[in-house]
Amino acid sequence: MTEQRVAASFAVLQRVAAAASLSTAGAEPIRLGENDLWRLTNKVVVRIARPGQQAAAAREIAVTRWLAEHNVPAVRPLPIDQPIRVDDRSATLWKELPPHRPGTGAELASLLRTLHGLPQPTYGLGLARLDPFVRLAERISAASALADHDRQWLLNHLVTLRQQWDTLPAGLAEGVLHGDAWRGNVATTETGTAHLLDFERTSLGPPEWDLTATAVDHETLGALSTTEYEQFCTVYGHDVMTWPGYPTLRGIRELRKVTFAFQIASENPAAAEQAHHRLACIQGQHGPRPWRWHPAA
Repeated sequence: MTEQRVAASFAVLQRVAAAASLSTAGAEPIRLGENDLWRLTNKVVVRIARPGQQAAAAREIAVTRWLAEHNVPAVRPLPIDQPIRVDDRSATLWKELPPHRPGTGAELASLLRTLHGLPQPTYGLGLARLDPFVRLAERISAASALADHDRQWLLNHLVTLRQQWDTLPAGLAEGVLHGDAWRGNVATTETGTAHLLDFERTSLGPPEWDLTATAVDHETLGALSTTEYEQFCTVYGHDVMTWPGYPTLRGIRELRKVTFAFQIASENPAAAEQAHHRLACIQGQHGPRPWRWHPAA
């Protein structure tokens, strides 16, 4: 990250910390990306959202406070009035987790089973109905690395998936979803307690959406062994791949991964090869899954 990037983010952090009566002395950047994460010396983590994400930041605070009421292990926000707004950016402040490792598939399954089994919230959390297609059309239209015929193919594929989504067969009882349920959003401390992280995409909808992320890790990416996937299903108590609507959700998640790669390629031409490889896979040019895609960076 450049010195200019760090300095600009730190300037926002100083205003956030001042509003919360906290010191930035010794503050360290954890990651400066789509969201900026900073660690303060008093075991507080500050998350500065990208511009225009005021509603999402408020939703994360509401959701994690609701989870705390139900004793669901998750990151906990500081008990202060937040988010804190600085110009067009919103910041949230969190209690830092103790030393931890990434979660396993089985740990994720246990957390999802608990989350999906919670009663419907009795007060508003600012949750909207799941929209699995958010930003897809925009990504396709803006992708500079796409040839016109491939762009049209992706747009046609998007239309097909939308039609299938609108006619999904009945499945599990709908409720609160994590929205971005993968192992990277689980942190397990040295005591063995697994915590859910990152509630930016929490919404209401079919639990199968959360389960499909792990199924795609296994079937599409080959990043989860058969044994690990079976453990995930056993702990959760359901195998989403047996549901007739699964191919539709798998197709949507794969399309999201393809368009994300093209979004990266627009900024970093070195990512274009991986983006085109992913596209060729979903077009049927590289045989059956797993396709074992590499990171698009």
